[in-house]
Amino acid sequence: MLFNLPIFFPMTRAKLLQPDLVLGKTIVELSPAILDRHGVKGLVLDVDETLVPFRGDQVSEELQAWIDPIKAKLPIWLVSNNMSESRIGGVAQTLDLPFLYGAAKPSRRKLRQAIAEMQLPVESVAMVGDRLFTDVLAGNRLGMFTILVEPMELPGKPLYPWSIRNIEVWLSQKLGVTLQGIFE
Repeated sequence: MLFNLPIFFPMTRAKLLQPDLVLGKTIVELSPAILDRHGVKGLVLDVDETLVPFRGDQVSEELQAWIDPIKAKLPIWLVSNNMSESRIGGVAQTLDLPFLYGAAKPSRRKLRQAIAEMQLPVESVAMVGDRLFTDVLAGNRLGMFTILVEPMELPGKPLYPWSIRNIEVWLSQKLGVTLQGIFE
C-alpha cells in the first residue's frame, strides 16, 4: 500500500527525527536554565526561521536580548543551509557570532566543523532549529542534543498551512515521532 509508511521507513528510523526537546515556542524562550538542565555546553543554531523570518534579515531586539547572556556562558555557532554568505554573514555579524553557510543539512560536515571549533564533546552541544528533516535529523545523526523550536515569523505574515515544515511535522508524526508531551 502506498501510504503504509512504516514499510518504507521503519519505526527505528523515526528516532532520527525525534527531537530531544520540543520547546513549543520560538528560540527566545529557550532559557539558560533549560540548557543547564540538559547539560548543554555549546549551541549550533540554524538561522532562517529559527533566528530570523525567512523573508526578513533584521535581528529583532528580542533575539539580541536573548542571545547576549547565552553567548556569555556558551560558545555558539550559526550553521545554515542558506547559500547566501551575505545574508547569513549579516545575521552573524549583528549577533557577533561565527557562522557557516551552505551546510546542506542533514549533512553533518559543517556541524562537525562548528563543534570542532568549540572543542566540546558532540553530546554536550545542542542543535537548535525549526525543521525536523534538516536540523533535527542532522543533529541526531551526529549524536547532538536536538531542540525543535517554533519558526520566527514576520509580524502579520504567518507561515502558510502547507509549508514544508508543516508537511515534515505531519509525515514525522505518521512515522511515530512524538511532538507533544515533551515541552519544557
